[in-house]
Amino acid sequence: MMKFYLSLLLIWSIVGCSPARRISLELRTKPVYTDHFTGVALYDPVQQRALIQHNADKPFTPASNTKLFSFYAGLLSLRDSLPVLRYSVRHDSLIFWGTGNPLLLHPDLADTTALAFLRNRPERLFFSPTNYDGPRFGPGWAWDDYNDDYSPELAPLPIYGNVVRFRNGKISPRRLADSVHLVSGEKAPVGIRRAEFSNQFTQSAGEKPARQDVPFRWSAELAAHLLADTLHRPVGIVKAPISANARLLRGSSTDSLYKRMLYVSDNQFAEQVLFMVSAERNVGSLAPVSELHQMVDSVFRFPVAHEGQLPARWVDGSGLSRYNLFTPNVLIDLLGRIYATVPQQRLFALLPAAGQSGTLRSLSMPGKPYVFAKSGSMTGVYNLSGYVLVRSGKVLYFSIMHNNFTQTVSEMRRRTGELLKEIHEKF
Repeated sequence: MMKFYLSLLLIWSIVGCSPARRISLELRTKPVYTDHFTGVALYDPVQQRALIQHNADKPFTPASNTKLFSFYAGLLSLRDSLPVLRYSVRHDSLIFWGTGNPLLLHPDLADTTALAFLRNRPERLFFSPTNYDGPRFGPGWAWDDYNDDYSPELAPLPIYGNVVRFRNGKISPRRLADSVHLVSGEKAPVGIRRAEFSNQFTQSAGEKPARQDVPFRWSAELAAHLLADTLHRPVGIVKAPISANARLLRGSSTDSLYKRMLYVSDNQFAEQVLFMVSAERNVGSLAPVSELHQMVDSVFRFPVAHEGQLPARWVDGSGLSRYNLFTPNVLIDLLGRIYATVPQQRLFALLPAAGQSGTLRSLSMPGKPYVFAKSGSMTGVYNLSGYVLVRSGKVLYFSIMHNNFTQTVSEMRRRTGELLKEIHEKF
């Protein structure tokens, strides 16, 4: 009998309270939220009031929610057109330096500005890689992801997206076609495998032509050779420091890069945004990590969660690293800064719409889109942070974070969608 009355009391408390209180109670009691680590923050910017706070000041691994920070860094520092190259003419030679722009001969979003410029120059061409001497991977990246398409190397002059594309028996760039070897028997790989420290690729002799992108080992020499192949003219290498009067060449629109970065969660674009931010601010060198630290120190003055502890750690541009840690409230703060910087129509066009586009296409939300957000997932991690249009006509900021689960990511995506439907309908 006591259990019966307790059940009635629980039902009454859920039915009789406000939507925010009811959802907060469900977050504390329902197994779909308590069988792993869940954090939820919902904020009304008009009333300047937090509506839901559930583990909202606890740090979570953000995965690709990190790209929202790179997006904001770009909004603050990049102009409407992206920096492409810095160059200087010395006698009969044109020396150029990369800005980290990832669109040169990119297989999905190519910018031909650099090619048109270099092709028509009368001087001899020389590439200098001296303005970047940092690592090829970000801190905390998994070393054995080097063969996966989401882990291309960092570089001052990316080319072809820093990947070899295999499609229906065709290989691009063609220069690396002779580096693919067919292997039979027990040593035959599944798919295409690259040697960790060289551009040697193996493929099973018995498999059908693969459809795969595999990162290549970037080097200044390879970049110069690939560029020369396209320009049909020599491109040399010179170790020349960038001159103070080097000129800056600009190319395609910034929004075209942002849209792809956010729609398909492109890791390389997110990382190289920090390179280009550095190129805008510094002539002499590319220092993406310094730009990241400067953003944390000067822009994101987060309140201290506990004495001596900050509620955020930002270490890379893409979210590949598990060293990143953000609280839901940190993301709410960031969403507010972004919303104040970008007009709503433009912002919602750049972000995936739930049930409609990008990484949120499979999130079941029929009808007119009402969630515009960035997802982030890896093993045991699924997060979604962005903006939800509710029936009252308001735009609310939300961050829903799931960590340390053993279910599939698709299951967590489904649970997140159900929660957002409830928020959309009840607020």
